[in-house]
Amino acid sequence: MALKPDRIETQTDVSFFMATTAERGGVAVVTTSGSGVSMDDGNAVVAYAATADATTLPVGLLLNDVVNYDLTKQHINWHKDEVQIDSKVTLLRIGQVTTNLVNDSGNVAAGAPAYLADAGYVSDDQCTGCPKVGQFLSGVDADGYAKVSINIT
Repeated sequence: MALKPDRIETQTDVSFFMATTAERGGVAVVTTSGSGVSMDDGNAVVAYAATADATTLPVGLLLNDVVNYDLTKQHINWHKDEVQIDSKVTLLRIGQVTTNLVNDSGNVAAGAPAYLADAGYVSDDQCTGCPKVGQFLSGVDADGYAKVSINIT
């Protein structure tokens, strides 16, 4: 589990698809973009960036688990917010979550800025030019979770 249930979802976006499996709770970036409104444009694809840098463009924190099931043998678990690979995903643009996808360099504390890090993680350590995605509202607890305010505008 990468997200705790205590969340505030102020603004979400459902205009992107995800072509890889992923655990919810990380920051997704644009891999290819659609044109115009892109609500049903299959070219509007997001993923977790293998390496975060100044060229990665965060679009939101993933709120769904993206799975690759044989749907003739098993169904999606709607209670866990699962979606099938190559389906639309829900991305949090503005809100608050408690996630364990945190790279802690020892400075995660309430008030510290949260930056995009490799593999969808958020970090208190800004890589060269990595974009800010929000602000930490707590330190990391014993289970590795931290409360983060997400603000991707």
